[in-house]
Amino acid sequence: MIDQEMLNASSRVALSALLHDLGKFAERARIDAAVEVLDANKQLYCPHRKQHTDDPGYFTHVHAAYTAIALDALERMFPELKGETMTPFASWKSVGADDSLINAAAKHHKPETFLQWVVATADRVASGFERSEFDRYNEAPEGTVTGKNHYTARQLTLFEQVRLQGEKASAKTDYKYRYRLGPLSPDNLFPVEAQGYETNDKQAAQAEYRKLWDGFIEALGLIPESHRGSLPLWLDHFETVWGVYTHAIPSATAFGARPDVSLYDHSRAVAALAVALWRYHADRDDEPDSAAADMRGRGEDWDTRKFLLIQGDFFGIQDFIFISGGETQKKAAKLMRGRSFYVSLLTECAALRVLEALDVPATSQVINAAGKFLIVAPNTEETAAKVRAVQAELDQWFLERTWGTSGIGLVSMPASCNDFRQGREGDAESPFRQLMKRLFDQLETVKLQRFSLCRDEAPAVFDDFLDSFDNEAGVCAVDGRSPAKRENDIGGGSYASDLAFDQIRTGECLTRYERVLITRESLGMDGSLRLPVFGYYINFTASEEIRGKFGREAATGNLRRAWDFALPDSAEGALWNGYARRHINACVPRWDDSADREAGLGKYEGIDESLSTGDAKTLNHIACEDRRYRENGGWKGIAALMALKGDVDNLGLVFQRGMGSPTFARMAGLSRQINAFFAIWLPWACRPEEAYANTYTVFAGGDDFFLIGPWHSQIRLARHMRQAFSRYVAANGELHFSAGLSITKPGMPVRQLAEMTEDALEDAKAHNPQGVVPAPKNSVACFGESMSFEEFQTLLSRAERLSEITGDFALSTGYVYGLLQLVDMAERVGENPENALWHSYFAYRTRRMLERRKGMNEEQRRRVQNELADEIAAKGIERHGGNYRVALFTHLYQQRT
Repeated sequence: MIDQEMLNASSRVALSALLHDLGKFAERARIDAAVEVLDANKQLYCPHRKQHTDDPGYFTHVHAAYTAIALDALERMFPELKGETMTPFASWKSVGADDSLINAAAKHHKPETFLQWVVATADRVASGFERSEFDRYNEAPEGTVTGKNHYTARQLTLFEQVRLQGEKASAKTDYKYRYRLGPLSPDNLFPVEAQGYETNDKQAAQAEYRKLWDGFIEALGLIPESHRGSLPLWLDHFETVWGVYTHAIPSATAFGARPDVSLYDHSRAVAALAVALWRYHADRDDEPDSAAADMRGRGEDWDTRKFLLIQGDFFGIQDFIFISGGETQKKAAKLMRGRSFYVSLLTECAALRVLEALDVPATSQVINAAGKFLIVAPNTEETAAKVRAVQAELDQWFLERTWGTSGIGLVSMPASCNDFRQGREGDAESPFRQLMKRLFDQLETVKLQRFSLCRDEAPAVFDDFLDSFDNEAGVCAVDGRSPAKRENDIGGGSYASDLAFDQIRTGECLTRYERVLITRESLGMDGSLRLPVFGYYINFTASEEIRGKFGREAATGNLRRAWDFALPDSAEGALWNGYARRHINACVPRWDDSADREAGLGKYEGIDESLSTGDAKTLNHIACEDRRYRENGGWKGIAALMALKGDVDNLGLVFQRGMGSPTFARMAGLSRQINAFFAIWLPWACRPEEAYANTYTVFAGGDDFFLIGPWHSQIRLARHMRQAFSRYVAANGELHFSAGLSITKPGMPVRQLAEMTEDALEDAKAHNPQGVVPAPKNSVACFGESMSFEEFQTLLSRAERLSEITGDFALSTGYVYGLLQLVDMAERVGENPENALWHSYFAYRTRRMLERRKGMNEEQRRRVQNELADEIAAKGIERHGGNYRVALFTHLYQQRT
């Protein structure tokens, strides 16, 4: 049962902490502030320094004064934050209210009361400071390691600093890349070279900030006014728009800091820690003044384990998405896409269930990507008991719906303030490094504790399993094991389970809607799913103009979350549509008029599935998309699917020891940015009317992806992704991913295709011709061959060149097919010396082919033979060996008729 008053109080603490550095944004944008108002706020919120008794001194950290000024200016756009019930704060403008929300936010450099110390402590913990170190930071002048001030400094990328081998990045490192100061968009995800972008022009830098600030204010007005009555719901929306406009604002620009953590990532970490810290003391009913004294003092307070880090991990994702065994393969594409999206929904709803059970807001969820999430909570017995109760709920749902093949496990780990200390530069034994190691170890542990099956009370069998079947509906025609329901008619006289039916329904809704509402009671709309998920109902809807802004549902508390998952409108436009955003969408190839015209030419000949404009294409249609019409009639190119699966190499090592000075905010930022490449950029790259528009995204997020599309387009997409990722990580050669590609005719069960592609990915990661320890990875497996990505890109260039010379010299298909035999021989020279004759065979076959050409003299034949020998024999077979099959197959499959 949700304690709404406690949830609202926690949300107020979160808001004050989230906006404690709002003044950094406002000051750099030079928002309007009267001199007398600014001076008054400096007196209240800024530390004052002087060199000697007669020195008038000066104020430091002026941004704190701007935090108060900006909060006052934004009040009209916020929920009600003044009145009688502002627990744990006094009302906004109560006379002498030291514990107002505005004071808690703005006094983090000059804390006095308990709530002010909560925010101040969370601020320094998120930054990895020790208490004494933070005192020095308070006294430090503005200035960064890049030689810029707080106006002109632009944010460094964490990726450029990652080192797994060699010398670690340090304060003396020459950082070459920066993020552009702009709202979150597909283009602004990528860093640019500092030279030519970052300048010392203070006025131009302020103007750039002012433009961003004006965009933020305009965007803030898009949050539905009717949602202000529900603070947790509004805060979820606000956290998104705050992230969109502060993701590239450097948070730290003093104390010789590296400006590599965004204002968003820092403030989000501070909000999570502040709520947990406040709740730890509030739930224990500690005396506030005493708690403040402990935080202010130098006792053992920082060794007390006040925080509980709660991790969630979705296990069995592959089994969940690719389960098969039913009698029908109909709606396979919708089912696959629906299941993938459903995984994201299950993870989000599980995290929401934990948040609401603990009465903490969305900002306490620091990480949620690729089936994993991390929540910061107070370390109390009550919290632990509630986590166990939520785990039991999750287990029961999965046992009833997936029969134990999938689930979400929760594990908890207590931590103290000192556990978040970053330690010395490059220190391998820093407290936070050890904390991260324990976090990653627990992720492995949870996979071995599914459903607590080793406990005596764990279910050994499913009671009443057979009695749950309806004799007429029988077994689910989709998964082949669950009880089907007669109301779930999926066509052809077949029935599905509630879960399978909702998954198919989800796949259909993804082609029609771009927003999902999470409610306690079903809204009964066209896009409402039947099955509740952990007590929540899923409702897909279009724009608010069609359905209104659901103000009544927000007012009654029925609407718990409203998530926008629309694809970006443009490469530069802000990823913001007025609602909290979840990057859980991906492109679904759709039928359009141009496809209909092509179908009339026979491109889809033999496919009896009819589609209307806007319908999702089937896998059978997608398999034909790389066929091309020949000028003399007919189509060339095979009809085939290619699955592409990959993940970032050595990610655990990157988080555990790749960053020179890891902190909680840096870890959260790095996780968010890795996820953004696959969850934001990749769907954008596969948008409609683009080269990869026929790509079906099974899943993409976190550090991995699984895509299905036309065979040749997927090969080119793998190359394009590799090039884009290199640019995304600031050309850091220690950050890369490996990928496996698997080709098949349409009609193969998706689960089998997934298994083949997983095997290909494992082959890619194992590729190690030099026997280097550890294996270098950064590889790809395609057409049964494994190679580095550099070689793969070279082979694709060789395939393109082979197509060119085939046209130039009219090479026959038989001649090119014969090259495969020569590749076999070249690959096995060590097994049989006679195979070394492949050179002679090549020269002989080439000569015979050219001798048949009429009108070609001897000199021409010799020139062509030399050119073919250089391109095919030397640059192809001799250089690449068996891997040259990639170029040959790529060429041949495009030519087949």
